[in-house]
Amino acid sequence: MPEPIDQQTTRVAVLGVGQMGLVCAGALAGKDPGNGDARKPVDVRVWGHSPDEVGAVAQTRVSDRLEGYQLDETVRVCLDAGEALEDVDVVVAAVPAQFLRDVFVSLRPLIPSRAGVVSVSKGIEVGSLRRPTQVIAEALADDPDAAARPLGALSGPTIAAELARCLPATMIAASDPATDDGTFAAMLQRLFTTSWLRIYTNDDLLGVELAGATKNVIAIAAGILDGLNAGYNAKSALLARGLAEIARLGGAMGADRDTFFGVAGAGDLATTCFSPEGRNRSCGEALGRGVSLDDYLAESPMVVEGVATTRAVVALAAKYRVEMPIAQAVHDVLFDGLDPLQAITGLMSRAPKAERVG
Repeated sequence: MPEPIDQQTTRVAVLGVGQMGLVCAGALAGKDPGNGDARKPVDVRVWGHSPDEVGAVAQTRVSDRLEGYQLDETVRVCLDAGEALEDVDVVVAAVPAQFLRDVFVSLRPLIPSRAGVVSVSKGIEVGSLRRPTQVIAEALADDPDAAARPLGALSGPTIAAELARCLPATMIAASDPATDDGTFAAMLQRLFTTSWLRIYTNDDLLGVELAGATKNVIAIAAGILDGLNAGYNAKSALLARGLAEIARLGGAMGADRDTFFGVAGAGDLATTCFSPEGRNRSCGEALGRGVSLDDYLAESPMVVEGVATTRAVVALAAKYRVEMPIAQAVHDVLFDGLDPLQAITGLMSRAPKAERVG
């Protein structure tokens, strides 16, 4: 287990130079404007799979992925993964969920056995139906010390462009009691807390990761409503019923229902469904306006996590025999050619019943 940050400098490797990778590196290493521009005793390195993109960030400290943001000068941008991971205490996985397994399998020999891993990815791996920390655990399973490695997740309502401007935000640091007695979650809390970013801890890793993944599916539906100009009444109802679907699935899988009504659940869901910068909502809006999914994804510079995760969530719903009509409608729009307007009509014409949450 890494030493607490108040005892020594903590070495952190951030894997991924997308939006969340960049803002995580900045939050860890940058000056805190609300605390007299103080810095933490953290040595931050960043690595990404694309040498061209990483090289450009190393030279300019900026990225087209996050307009107007400049990476702190103390962050070491590494072309070589071995340099980034050398003797690190914590690894931050800021890699899209569908690519996590390949990345961690390839980097397994370079990751110190004592290093904890925290995921900021929000998705479910298609096929295996595994959450990000499960994928990471399996990818590192050949390490004889892997069973003792602490794993965690950071999640919550965190639009990267707002984090880049140091606007007030909250996140959840969750860890699994099977691999952590709370020490790693508390360490993450201390590492990431700033005057503008408040971190809560939670021991429901399943619920936190599931909430972060499934909200992207509901956000696509919210965007479809925006594209159809359906109004705020419909959108708010969608959020409420979408949260009920998420909580039902989480309960069936063994998560704590309270998690879905907190920062990682309702908080993240509201942000991603209403923010104009939410990539899943934006994808849904384009679909509602008549743009094809293939055309939208071909033009998008970002990975839209909710698209692949929709397949996985519908498969999980079938596996656990949970009714998720909104998620199913999104699936049918994305993959079966259902017209978005017909999808909304189908949801509105379902048989009347009493409201049930969770």
